[in-house]
Amino acid sequence: MTSLRLLHTSDLHLGKRFGQFDEETRAALQQARMGILPRLAGIAATEGAGHVLIAGDLFDTETPSARVIRQALAAMAAADPVQWWIIPGNHDSGAAEPLWAEMARHAPQNVHRLMQPTPVEIAPGATLLPAPCERRFAGQDRTIWMDSAETPEGHLRIGLAHGAVLDFDRDQNGAETIATNRASSARLDYLALGDWHGDFTLNGHSRYPGTPERDRFKHPGRGSCLLVDLPGPGQPPQLRPVEVGQYHWQDLALELAPGQDIGTLIREALPDDPQDWPNCLIRIRARGWVTADQHMQLSGFVAEQAPAFCHLSLDGDDLRIEHRAEDLDQIATTGALRAAAELLMAESQNSALAEEARDVAAAALNRLYAAVREGAE
Repeated sequence: MTSLRLLHTSDLHLGKRFGQFDEETRAALQQARMGILPRLAGIAATEGAGHVLIAGDLFDTETPSARVIRQALAAMAAADPVQWWIIPGNHDSGAAEPLWAEMARHAPQNVHRLMQPTPVEIAPGATLLPAPCERRFAGQDRTIWMDSAETPEGHLRIGLAHGAVLDFDRDQNGAETIATNRASSARLDYLALGDWHGDFTLNGHSRYPGTPERDRFKHPGRGSCLLVDLPGPGQPPQLRPVEVGQYHWQDLALELAPGQDIGTLIREALPDDPQDWPNCLIRIRARGWVTADQHMQLSGFVAEQAPAFCHLSLDGDDLRIEHRAEDLDQIATTGALRAAAELLMAESQNSALAEEARDVAAAALNRLYAAVREGAE
């Protein structure tokens, strides 16, 4: 009986720009992303996996730089005898002819571009059924052909596809979404999926590994790949996530109320090991109510600690500030400044105004309070 061990990964997005971050953070994330392939190769060697399946979006765009392409190929070539099997995704679709022509010109023998939906024998007794993204928008389920694809008797049938299995906007399958029963209808021993950037199990034979280097707070944690053991045709696959990402993304919700010690709360929420902070990207989503002084402490603490992390930011969109008369006294007791502060406070608490107008007034009062306090210190 044929058995096979392989690594399943997807959505490496090499060349991603990370425009939402500062220059230093962007550079760190880009460097870590280019290091994904050597780390995957190391895992394949350690775990005895002779094949790595990349389920689309190896590159972030259809026009990556020649440097990104050549360095990716060099990293895969260095991992010989590991075999790399790659399909285009929606970000680097087959329509990007210059990209895939450049790959063809320089690809080593252990790197295989799968540009057509055609069965490929990747090992004795194992056939791969790829569903490459020939265009960015296909208009149909690219895996339909797998149902009728013929493979030799007794071969493992392995699907490789890039796309969504759910249309979350409409809560039903759309024209391009992959059928949730494809592994069953196509008699697949395993369906290696890509597109979703978090680890997601569709069923016992179909799985998304998530991007091996996380790239957004929506999918917290460190990136991973999947070690897949296929014991034989018709047998359930054995799957084990293997952590591979350098950076740890964390989205921390912080519930606040007047009277709390802001510094203590944040310190308790942050990772325990300061030595790992340079590898952490953390977004603190503050919610609830705080006093003006607490708001200053919160902003000040985050600004003070941010340099110790790869990224540390504060999202205070859901945070409300309780302004009191004594807060106004710290701005000014008389004169035009006091009058402006009273007007802003009144507008921030005026339920007759639209919420957006109240928020603008509250934000202006916060800045005025902080400016005066900082100037006094």
